[in-house]
Amino acid sequence: MNVKILFLSIYAGWAIGLSAQPAPMELTLEQTIALAKHQSPDAQTARHSFRSEYWNYKYYKANYLPTLSLTSNPYLDRAINKITMSDGSVNFVEQNLLNTDLTLSLTQNVSWTGGTFFLETSAQRMDLFSKRTTSWQTSPVNLGYRQSLFGYNSLKWNRRIEPIRYLEARKTYVETLELVAVKATKRFFDLANAQSNYQTATINYAHADTLYHYAQGRYNIGTITENEMLQLELNKLTEETNCMNAGIEVDNCMQALRSYLGIQDDAELTVKVNDCVPHFQVVLTEALLLANENSPEIQNMKRRKLESESSVAQARANAGLKADVYLRFGLTQTAGKLSDAYQRPLDQQYIRLGISLPILDWGRGKGQVRVARSKRDLVYTQVEQNRTDFELNIRKLVKQFNLQAQRVRIAARTDETALRRNDVARRLYLLGKSTILDLNASISEKDAARHAYLATLYNYWSLYYTLRSLTLFDFETNTALTENEQLLID
Repeated sequence: MNVKILFLSIYAGWAIGLSAQPAPMELTLEQTIALAKHQSPDAQTARHSFRSEYWNYKYYKANYLPTLSLTSNPYLDRAINKITMSDGSVNFVEQNLLNTDLTLSLTQNVSWTGGTFFLETSAQRMDLFSKRTTSWQTSPVNLGYRQSLFGYNSLKWNRRIEPIRYLEARKTYVETLELVAVKATKRFFDLANAQSNYQTATINYAHADTLYHYAQGRYNIGTITENEMLQLELNKLTEETNCMNAGIEVDNCMQALRSYLGIQDDAELTVKVNDCVPHFQVVLTEALLLANENSPEIQNMKRRKLESESSVAQARANAGLKADVYLRFGLTQTAGKLSDAYQRPLDQQYIRLGISLPILDWGRGKGQVRVARSKRDLVYTQVEQNRTDFELNIRKLVKQFNLQAQRVRIAARTDETALRRNDVARRLYLLGKSTILDLNASISEKDAARHAYLATLYNYWSLYYTLRSLTLFDFETNTALTENEQLLID
């Protein structure tokens, strides 16, 4: 079901018009999770984080595409400057000139070498106001290449790391939505348990009040002891206190759920618990395979290992011989007019080689390499341990989940039996065939069974969405969990 349609359907009954007291909202677990994935703080944070990673990935890809740029650096110089004359003497000469230029350049990075090719054309004009002369200098075409030899090639390493980082971000977003479902499930069942406690406390108080008034009549005719009547009065007061505490608990849990779902008004929320759970088994080998293929944790491990290798390569490059080469070949000409500056151009060449070799650095470069290697070895060790823990966690979750449906059925049966026993114990007590101790025990067992049943249901759905978050797969429908990335970006 489309999230927006579901979101509108939930609000349709109470979002028409403004009122002092919004109408109550009844939510199922499916509706609660849909709202949480759409507008909870965690879901919104996940969307913003993914958009950031998306544009970071677009920036990375742009580094490997041609870049066309237009540059200009005009300047006006009107001053007295020190000029070296043709005979070698130095004079102070008044200068008044305007220099304007325009350069159009096309550059292309080369990932496997780390260098850059460039192709450019430029024109420069100089106006000497003191002599009222104008001259032009043009470079119709220049082809060049710049390269750092023996240096760290960030383009090559980014080409290996950034796609993994982006894949990790995509999978992390889907994983986060499933973890949002886990958190929403927790708040849903907190409110369900609070509502159940309040309902139970209300019923218990009504029964305790009835039994107390009934016991007063029996005490007046001498069929029960004063101690038993006082015990029933104590039960009544206890249940009255429990009823008030349960009401406060309902308000607190309702506020927590309302806040997490991003509901701004004070609409009263009630949750409807579905007693049915899907009946299917998860195959352990399939879950392990899907987790290793889909989990962002696996991509995180790959990225960390590559980043540690990149750090070692960078440390080695910084510690050894460094050399930079710059080559440029092209045509140039100068003239008094722009059209003449493009006639019979002369060839030009420019080659520059820079070398830097550390002779004595007191082991600093060697130390940096060893530190990088140690950190790399530490990362490899941590990754292997993380992978082992990851697989052990999958095994544990699959085993627990495959047993949880049976636990739900047992808990439901226990809840039903405890409720029937409480009814029987209350009737027997009214007939004088049971003691107050048996009645109190049946009440405690009934309340505990109901609480255990809701806790078992919560554990089932928590395991269900946690397993989905680790495998990014819905085992109930046998479909992979994905999100429309373009809608997120738009």
